[in-house]
Amino acid sequence: MKNPFLRFLFVVFAFTFFINCNSKKTENIIDKKDLFVTDNYTKKEVNIVMRDGTKLHTTIYSPKDTSKKYPILMQRTPYSSAPYGEGKMKTKIGPNVHLMKELNIVVYQDVRGRWMSEGVYDNMRAYLPNKTAKQSDEVSDTYDTIDWLIKNVENNNGNVGTWGISYPGHYATISTIDAHPALKAASPQACIGDFFFDDFHHNGAFMLSYFRAISLFGTYKDTPTDSAWYSFPKMDSQDQYQFFLDKGPLKNLNKYFQYDKLDVKTAENKDRIDDFFWKEIVEHPNYDSIWKSKGIIQHLDKVPSSVATMIVAGEFDAEDLYGPLETYKAIEKHGKDNYNTLVFGPWDHGKWSKNTVENYVGNYFFGDSISLKFQSDVETKFFNHFLKGKGDKNAGLPEAYVFDTGKKEWKSYDVWPPKNMVKESFFLNSNQELKKTHNGKRTQETKFISDIKRPVPYSEDIKTVFTPRKYMTDDQRFAARRPDVLVFETEVLTEDYTLAGDILAKLKVATTGSAADWIVKVIDVHPSETKENNKKLQNHLKMSNYHLMVRSEVLRGRFRNSFEHPEPFVPNKKTMVNIKLQDVFHTFKKGHKVQIQVQSTWFPLIDLNPQTYVDNIYKADEKDFTTQTHTVFTDSTIEFSVLK
Repeated sequence: MKNPFLRFLFVVFAFTFFINCNSKKTENIIDKKDLFVTDNYTKKEVNIVMRDGTKLHTTIYSPKDTSKKYPILMQRTPYSSAPYGEGKMKTKIGPNVHLMKELNIVVYQDVRGRWMSEGVYDNMRAYLPNKTAKQSDEVSDTYDTIDWLIKNVENNNGNVGTWGISYPGHYATISTIDAHPALKAASPQACIGDFFFDDFHHNGAFMLSYFRAISLFGTYKDTPTDSAWYSFPKMDSQDQYQFFLDKGPLKNLNKYFQYDKLDVKTAENKDRIDDFFWKEIVEHPNYDSIWKSKGIIQHLDKVPSSVATMIVAGEFDAEDLYGPLETYKAIEKHGKDNYNTLVFGPWDHGKWSKNTVENYVGNYFFGDSISLKFQSDVETKFFNHFLKGKGDKNAGLPEAYVFDTGKKEWKSYDVWPPKNMVKESFFLNSNQELKKTHNGKRTQETKFISDIKRPVPYSEDIKTVFTPRKYMTDDQRFAARRPDVLVFETEVLTEDYTLAGDILAKLKVATTGSAADWIVKVIDVHPSETKENNKKLQNHLKMSNYHLMVRSEVLRGRFRNSFEHPEPFVPNKKTMVNIKLQDVFHTFKKGHKVQIQVQSTWFPLIDLNPQTYVDNIYKADEKDFTTQTHTVFTDSTIEFSVLK
């Protein structure tokens, strides 16, 4: 081709044709991957009428192959069963891809008052044990939904399973109480148990870092909608620490929620934007009847033995760790004949549902294909056994399937905590020593100044996050090197030391003020020669001497004797403060050290304690916030559950 212009046109045409062809190939690959649901399922949206007349929007995915009968897998959610509308379908349905491809009837429902369902939402709606014929709660809504599905969805085999992560996990727990006879299996995962100990509070301390999430649950609506009706508070800074420090007392956050316009009891103020949940938090600083009524753990004596349960928890779940562990323990306590198994793995919030090969939590690597194997070898087996009758007795699963986060390996036990567990205590001795024996006959004091203007950060990271997760495995060297963080450490271990169960810090403390928070962290100090290849390790860090946070917890000091009846400290008086830390399964390997850190601020993960006692911290004034000196006495101990 001699004509330069024609040659140019030919090249352009050829290049365009090549790109289009390859785009089509890529597009077809993507389409095939994402079209499994469309190719193999039909979708139907219905409004199921509850016993009080309220209609709950429900989406039903049914296999196109109608030659068989299938069990129903159901998730009830406050987070939307979208996409809505004819022809619009999810690209993934069910608990995992295996259960999707094996074909099951999969149902999603917007809970009462959320998205396309009628009614008014109540955050952690209280369970009514003695309902009248027309009274409804989440238990009855679940029962009525299952009853309708069994009677109206074609080709179902009469068996129902429920599952969900986080808030949907709470609704999976709800499904087991006074359960419908058709419910055969439930898997509450990272399930909320009590909002005074999960998510927005930890032992009475307000999780300030969850500030932006409040409007997600507290914005009022009373008509169905397929669009978001809530908005998140706008933060005018990317530095979360400085943002909240500049805001000062919690009452200065009221403006973000139109606090003065809210009426929790009557819900009559329709011009409000945000946020009846914020008012609930502000007006109920103690563990009163409001929070108690919303808790679900105390009602798990009503789970029938006909429902098999598999509780799933992440060992580094910053949001919901209390919930799943207490759910498992409560069902064990009350349901001696119940099939009840625990999966406790190296995940943050809900990570077990992801299709990632490499399993990290923040900086820390735990292994490959951990989530994928859980989905194929544990979760799928559980549901197939109890809904389809497949597999060996007990689905071939152990009572407790737990991951040792130090050795990075799975273990199976007949009971959790294991039978061969014993309690061992260490003293928080002088000279930063953590020992099984007390140094000397005389109790000594270790003091630190808790500067209200320079609180201890919970992380080296300064960025604003919606709900923090990464910090659960963060390197704690930055905290250990602050003067307002006390450090107690063992000698280098000469043999492996495995913790299996809960931890109890028995602190003996004093303060020059009348109020204080107490934070305890359990740290695995790695040897200096550690050179693990970690692709996600932050650039400024090294695994050499890495201070891995294994477990941590806060107790708002006013609640040291009772969450219902707070009380001040008597200035300078030695006082007992016990802090329970949630279960761990972790081996401190030979050559490592066990470290305990004690501090009084953890900002802005939790709000600032004024360090002067006030009846309601949410209404404290600037003048109430004072710098104080705190003391930890050397007869304080940390009690471990140790595997022998």
